[in-house]
Amino acid sequence: MKALPTPAHGRSGVLRRIAGVVGALGVMGTALVVSLPADAAATTLAAAAQQSGRYFGTAIASGKLGDQAYTTIANREFDMITAENEMKIDATEPNRGQFNFTAGDRIYNWAVQNGKRVRGHTLAWHSQQPGWMQSLSGSTLRQAMINHINGVMGHYRGKIYAWDVVNEAYADGNSGGRRDSNLQRTGNDWIEVAFRTARAADPSAKLCYNDYNIDNWSWAKTQGVYNMVRDFKQRGVPIDCVGLQSHFNSNSPYNSNYRTTIQSFAALGVDVQITELDIQGGSATTYANVVNDCLAVARCTGVTVWGVRDTDSWLGSGASALLFDGNGNKKAAYTSVLNALNNAGPNPTSSPTTTQNPGDAGQIRGVASNRCIDVPNASTTDGTQVQLWDCHTNPNQQWSSTSAQEIRVYGNKCLDAGGTANGARVQIYSCWGGDNQKWRVNADGSIANVQSGLCLDAVGNGTGNGTLLQLYSCWGGNNQKWTWNRG
Repeated sequence: MKALPTPAHGRSGVLRRIAGVVGALGVMGTALVVSLPADAAATTLAAAAQQSGRYFGTAIASGKLGDQAYTTIANREFDMITAENEMKIDATEPNRGQFNFTAGDRIYNWAVQNGKRVRGHTLAWHSQQPGWMQSLSGSTLRQAMINHINGVMGHYRGKIYAWDVVNEAYADGNSGGRRDSNLQRTGNDWIEVAFRTARAADPSAKLCYNDYNIDNWSWAKTQGVYNMVRDFKQRGVPIDCVGLQSHFNSNSPYNSNYRTTIQSFAALGVDVQITELDIQGGSATTYANVVNDCLAVARCTGVTVWGVRDTDSWLGSGASALLFDGNGNKKAAYTSVLNALNNAGPNPTSSPTTTQNPGDAGQIRGVASNRCIDVPNASTTDGTQVQLWDCHTNPNQQWSSTSAQEIRVYGNKCLDAGGTANGARVQIYSCWGGDNQKWRVNADGSIANVQSGLCLDAVGNGTGNGTLLQLYSCWGGNNQKWTWNRG
């Protein structure tokens, strides 16, 4: 019998932790096919990952945002940010019913100001609970969990890409069962309740289950989580993704069946995200293997390493577990990861052919508002939510269609759905070819997202300047109808 795997991370003191062809748009004139040369290899992790429609992120500590060397690397290399501890239960609700988002907001604001998205970590967990929560049990604890999820997700509603709703709920060992915890003792349905609460609290966020030692497909813990996710999908419990922490060490080593694990979870109809990657010893070969395994599965949507430099690692600098050494120098593992990402395929925005039409660019005007779809402040930052604004002829209101069903602005930014549920933000993002960046224009003037089937919608039936745009169930209202005034 296989020796029981030990936890991939120890706990000492406060534990760190843990995206009809647009020909339906009414293409006019003779199509001009423009052949675009392939770009040179990307030189940063984020840019290289974006070529295959993925992200490459890191965990950030608010106390280190004053360290220029730290923030320089983080800003240059990563496009998805997770707060190490600042969005956990003890940090966000130190006293019952009294929320504190100061540290979490500092990380969120730094990320967004630098054009990055944010993963939320974590909402329901047996560890790092404040004293007041540890003292509760039964229905009182269950209600406190629900209130906490509503409070935190309400504060960040519409702003977070994905939440680790439940963290580490399964036991190590050969049982494949749940961990004994105060939350588990409120009833076996507590995880389901957490996910249903989270969906109602923020329909636009992806909802993830996150755990360690579920990387090896042969382990009972992996199978236990797999069975839960399968059950949830069969019964309609809202779950969008599984987070593999992937803390690899001698007790929990990388195994060649890791790709099988990713494929198996993805086959259930959920995304897989590698959420807290570090490898003790920093093997360049293992790092490349992990990234290549993700790249081999379409629904493996991104990788996050747990820290920037070795000196920032929860494991200590001696573990040499990250991609940059303590002086901020790129290690061999960095090069192996960058090469793997660059070898994943060409940049979709520079694919061999992109069809656009002369004179296609123009304003998209709302029928209800008579105002145009506008990128606020002429921003070019990925993740900028679009709005209604008085129509003008500046580039931030000039939208064009492509044969790939994209709607582009500035030539290289796509109209992008930030989720698949009602209320998901509609934003601009670097074009990468995903279905969330594909749109159909219907005969009634509505514009539907290919991925979700939901319609481009002015929030709250708004008609004024600054009204934000979202996805919403198509219902035929004039706030979902548009005219395209192309040149």
